[in-house]
Amino acid sequence: MSTLLPGVVERWWNDDILPALVQYIRIPALSPAFDREWEAHGELERAVALLTTWAQRRAIAGMTVEVVRLEGLTPVVVVEVAAFGELADQARGLEPCVLLYGHYDKQPPMEGWHEGLGPWTPVLRDGRLYGRGGADDGYSLFASLAAIEAVQASGGSHARCLLLIEGSEESGSPHLPAYVEHLRDRIGEVALVICLDSGCADYERLWVTTSLRGVVSGVLSVEITEEGRHSGAVGGVIPSTFRIARHLLDRIEDSSTGEVLLPEANVVIGADRVAQAAELVRAVGDGIESYPLLAGVELRTKAGHELVLDRTWRPALAVIGADGLPPTAVAGNVLRPRTALKLSLRLPPTADPAAALAALGSALVADPPYGARVSFTADVPAPGWNALPLQPWVLAALEAGSQAHFGTPLGYFGEGGTIPLMGTLQAGFPDAQLLVIGVLGPGSNAHGPNEFLHIATGMRLTACAADLLSAHARHLLGGPPSGPEGVAGR
Repeated sequence: MSTLLPGVVERWWNDDILPALVQYIRIPALSPAFDREWEAHGELERAVALLTTWAQRRAIAGMTVEVVRLEGLTPVVVVEVAAFGELADQARGLEPCVLLYGHYDKQPPMEGWHEGLGPWTPVLRDGRLYGRGGADDGYSLFASLAAIEAVQASGGSHARCLLLIEGSEESGSPHLPAYVEHLRDRIGEVALVICLDSGCADYERLWVTTSLRGVVSGVLSVEITEEGRHSGAVGGVIPSTFRIARHLLDRIEDSSTGEVLLPEANVVIGADRVAQAAELVRAVGDGIESYPLLAGVELRTKAGHELVLDRTWRPALAVIGADGLPPTAVAGNVLRPRTALKLSLRLPPTADPAAALAALGSALVADPPYGARVSFTADVPAPGWNALPLQPWVLAALEAGSQAHFGTPLGYFGEGGTIPLMGTLQAGFPDAQLLVIGVLGPGSNAHGPNEFLHIATGMRLTACAADLLSAHARHLLGGPPSGPEGVAGR
């Protein structure tokens, strides 16, 4: 049963969190991969200042707020809150903590925003807050601190909490490992991780993420001449660099089906995850109706649970950017000397990203057609994550939270995106309980146009997090465990 004061989380969201998120959305705090001059532009620092100022004003006992900076890396906001309530009497320092994670950096603006909406234009409409980064993942610090504050205000207890809010997640978290190592002594042991950077299959219950895909990416470059030449003079003799790039991509993907051909990028899917996908489809469908498809487009070419597995447990290749292609309005009739494509290959949760990246690079550059100059410049690979079993007290608290604040049973689903930290934490803290939850539900469109935060879900998720912190304290104090037996992701 929830121990929160009636309406306290909803009031804080309306009075304190939403106004701060409106200001946050106005800041074009692009992740460093999309703003190489981020230090000079200062937008990430503006986001950090907003977050830390808001945090410092909260009435949370035992809290310290700090911005940690390492040279050349995006800063990290670290908020530490000492154990509270009955646990405070037992605390002696660096007991295993609750680590709450989020990020403040953002994806690029993207085209296609509806009239009246925009990436840096916050709009409150029909219970949603539109704008870039509110749901992915700017709300995380506000919700985390509100959950802690709610526990204290209701007279409950919580363990030592440490918030880690990073600034390079949308670039694949290349800066985060250095900070985790730098802060290792301060973090100490981790008993529970609450990551607020995931999604939900609908807005009607609390959803626990059971898996996340990994990703490898990089730039494929193909060059064939020293300069462009009239296509009428050389076309048919000198091959197009775009055609060569297409030929190379055929080594990676079957273009007629989308199947990724690299063995290193494929895994055997466990029977438990297949069963979960089927259960998800029975509960809420396959989710395709929420996609902004054009009239006449049909994607349901296989069973619904197979479509769920396609987006959560199978690899997928996307070309997400290009150089060397002029805009169509000024495209001269020229055979271009170079084509460069930015590739993103999503990987199954248990695939080895280093092996997949090596296989991708080798397949692209080996034996180049016509002896063309081909290169592949790789980004840092990001691992996937497959949830380990949660303990009964965690499952009981989550189920109770979903019933108390959503009025429906807890749900489980696999997510197709990537949170690099989770694989790192699972390896570094094998005994910790890792929980991944979030507000990105149908239509919320993270990374794309018209991104929105579903406000009621944010409120309910905050309340569920507060109840989980209280349940963790009761567990540490020797309260009897209850609830279903722990199974992987359930």
